[in-house]
Amino acid sequence: MGQFRDKLEYRIAKLMSALPAPIQVALSGSPPIERDGQRLAPEQQLSLAVLNRMAAAVTEVPDPERSRVERRRMAAVFGGPPPSVGSVEDLLIGRIPARHYAPAITRQPAPLLVYYHGGGFVFGDLETHDSLCRLLCRASGAQVLAVDYRLAPEHPFPAAVEDARAALAWACENAERLGADPARVGVGGDSAGGNLAAVVSQLSAHDGGPAPALQLLIYPATDMSTRRRSRELFAEGFFLSNTEMGWFERSYLGAAAGTDVVHDPRVSPILAGELSGLAPAIVITAGFDPLRDEGEDYAHALRAAGTPALLRRYEGYIHGFVSAAGISRNLREAVIEIGAMTAGAFALAGTPAPLEALSS
Repeated sequence: MGQFRDKLEYRIAKLMSALPAPIQVALSGSPPIERDGQRLAPEQQLSLAVLNRMAAAVTEVPDPERSRVERRRMAAVFGGPPPSVGSVEDLLIGRIPARHYAPAITRQPAPLLVYYHGGGFVFGDLETHDSLCRLLCRASGAQVLAVDYRLAPEHPFPAAVEDARAALAWACENAERLGADPARVGVGGDSAGGNLAAVVSQLSAHDGGPAPALQLLIYPATDMSTRRRSRELFAEGFFLSNTEMGWFERSYLGAAAGTDVVHDPRVSPILAGELSGLAPAIVITAGFDPLRDEGEDYAHALRAAGTPALLRRYEGYIHGFVSAAGISRNLREAVIEIGAMTAGAFALAGTPAPLEALSS
């Protein structure tokens, strides 16, 4: 019954995403939404209207396990049928489950992207991000190593950081065995996973490494100490809410919540005292995302410190858009574009070529 429901909802969601924009706006029940000089993409407006009307909408999360079940279901709907790749293998990095994806056609040895899933440090796993990792693998030509790090509140900070750091070290040590180029091992992640990728990039640059050759930060959480303007502009009604973010932070920080731990760079990487000498970064933000401003501020801070950073904002989109590529041609094309940027950045690894050239 569950699979039938998922398939039905997938077909309905895909049909809605293909409707003409005026019909999508009309079905949403409100006029076009404009804020901060941007207009919400019509298909995103309709999707939000549906999600906000559902009893299982994610504006409030009653408990971790219920949240995890619901997000797995949503991933099955919005991720769509898994894109094909050359090979997929589940493995263990010590006690950490992981999944390795290799592209069907590649010039060996391929780059390797160690990927940390999003989910507020509370939910998300190898299944919720399977379709996204497959699509990134196809679009970038890189191998992808998805990491199923420990989740809060059962395993609060710094457990996720420790697992993320261990996974990068393992990937660098085993790149050749995986058929990857050990000189081109990068890290990436979305939302909470983007936070972990940024933190790991900093730690590995200063603890003797090995450090990544690239950071792919997709709408990353970079600062738990300050609420920026986008947190207020998009506080409610845009999928990721202030209510939910507060719950994530309390769950992740555990007994340390409400203390100065929010100023720890392993929690808020934008507060690191030294941002120079880090791996080049691709920073992706969404125009209608509460995390937009802290992600963009992080890109600017990296540039100011001399670390190359390419910033790309997808103006009409909301937080989580890369996970809905299975139902939308536009969102799929956005992920493919992100994959192309990743391929270009890996190609530039170790060269003095400007990263900003990838945006042209």
